[in-house]
Amino acid sequence: MCGIIGAVAERDVVPILLEGLKRLEYRGYDSVGVAIIDQALQGLRRERVAGKVRQLEQVLKQHSMYSPIGIAHTRWSTHGKPSEVNAHPHFAKDKVAVVHNGIIENHQILRQALQQKGHIFQSETDTEVIAHLIHDNWLEMGDLTAAIHHSLKMLQGSYSVAILSPLIPGTLFAARRGSPLVIGVGVGEHFIASDVAALVSVTQQVIFLEEGDIAHIQRDSFIIYDFRGQKVERELHLSHVQADAVERGHFRHYMQKEIFEQAHALRETLAGRVYNGRVLEGIFGASEARLFAEIYAVQIIACGTSYHAGLIASHWIETLAKLPCSVEVASEFRYRQPLANPNALVVAISQSGETADTLAALQEAKRLGFGPSLAICNVPESSLVRTADMCFMTRAGIEIGVASTKAFTTQLLALLLLTVVLGKHNGTISESDMEGDIVHSLEQLPHAVDMLLRKVQQPIKNLAERFADKYHALFLGRGIHYPVAKEGALKLKEISYIHAEAYPAGELKHGPLALVDANMPVIAVAPNDALQEKLKSNLEEVHARGGQLFIFANHRAIMQASDYITVVELGEIDELISPILYTIPLQLLAYHVALIKGTDVDQPRNLAKSVTVE
Repeated sequence: MCGIIGAVAERDVVPILLEGLKRLEYRGYDSVGVAIIDQALQGLRRERVAGKVRQLEQVLKQHSMYSPIGIAHTRWSTHGKPSEVNAHPHFAKDKVAVVHNGIIENHQILRQALQQKGHIFQSETDTEVIAHLIHDNWLEMGDLTAAIHHSLKMLQGSYSVAILSPLIPGTLFAARRGSPLVIGVGVGEHFIASDVAALVSVTQQVIFLEEGDIAHIQRDSFIIYDFRGQKVERELHLSHVQADAVERGHFRHYMQKEIFEQAHALRETLAGRVYNGRVLEGIFGASEARLFAEIYAVQIIACGTSYHAGLIASHWIETLAKLPCSVEVASEFRYRQPLANPNALVVAISQSGETADTLAALQEAKRLGFGPSLAICNVPESSLVRTADMCFMTRAGIEIGVASTKAFTTQLLALLLLTVVLGKHNGTISESDMEGDIVHSLEQLPHAVDMLLRKVQQPIKNLAERFADKYHALFLGRGIHYPVAKEGALKLKEISYIHAEAYPAGELKHGPLALVDANMPVIAVAPNDALQEKLKSNLEEVHARGGQLFIFANHRAIMQASDYITVVELGEIDELISPILYTIPLQLLAYHVALIKGTDVDQPRNLAKSVTVE
């Protein structure tokens, strides 16, 4: 979602802030700004634009800024429309500058109280309240540091904030509650950011602030206080994120790059986790054997694409591991007061590990008394990983495109490995034939992805042209491939802005069939499996009503191509791993349709990569 970058150094930090903003662009945003302490003026100065970082860069070329300390921000609108006046940083009386990620839930009450005291607000944002609150408390207390600490305690909601003031010109203040923030440690300089990726050009040494932490950061030192106001030491980590991980290379878009990185990501996810026909013990942590021994059910919580991964996994877990499995959207789970099952493994899935609803749902599950928890995540230092009892890292590498691709397929691989381990503990998967067959399929998966991408790239390009004038689409699937259809619909709507919905194919005659005509493309995920004849009957219903059918099939298509039926043959596909393989051509379809539609593939409108607010 929003992005924060800050720096204090001996050198000019404005180029560092701009570079950090560029590396945060993938998170999605609609306005951008930077603030510094201008040493010549001995006061605050800022530049903001409603637009992209490149536009801010042009403004700064015309109105040069220089300072050894500054903060910057990319905003994704929550309170107030995208505009320059609503863009961060926000000021109070030119004494306090604030950038903020998150939502301040009591901002209206605070705003009204501050207005009654004479404070004049310029924006519609909740963030400006923080700046005025700090300023107001400074007027009363006479101590800016104390005013900052007191003001942060008055805020309700989630936040990560960076604060700058000419009253203490060499100090950058940073704090977090519910939204991630990291300190970058340099030599004679320090940095803050909402994402490690923003810091890769200046340092790989990072410290992750914990819940409730407040940091006072200077050029050559920093102090961290916990939520009780006690000085604390936080562990120094060496980040393995590389600068080239956030470069596109020869690809036109990050999403395209990440689609083609999937075979490599899957190999990395498998590495060290399977050997000699077996899934190795302890891949879910040192306490795996002890905690899994008492598991009799699985509760999966996730959002968006990760939720679809969970839906697919429920089929594997119930079919192979023979354990009941429930899957729930995290934002619903956290509020519906579910009945706790102390023998249910809670699996929380998130690419970033900072998804606010998923993190809150996991915390709620722990509070209610569910069993042990497992985070399936792509970011080892994330809040989700630190909260869960166990973790499994997907090793997808940094994913920049808002529409998740390689993160999704590596999540599915992780969930299939989890199924095997649970099945072994439950006695439903033997260490001989069944496990060996599954591991063989998994080991073939990266090569199968490579071959599939080569096979379908041109047919998908050609197929995408037929969506140039389309505004709606239906996706169909049955059984384990219904969630695949849901993921395909999500990808198409996310980046091409075509309204797309997915249904179990058997539900066609219960409503959606009314929408079918020659202008409604119907995309079917149609493997040759136990449900093929049922699915064929459903597709015949579409064909009989003049609908355009686009069938993704393996080497034995269940229907033949004709004027109204287009078949994309994917080749021979192992049934166990078919949900992963059928996902990939649907990703490519969405990508190429978006190209034809001329949309912003990597940063689709109104969406953000990491949803760190409720």
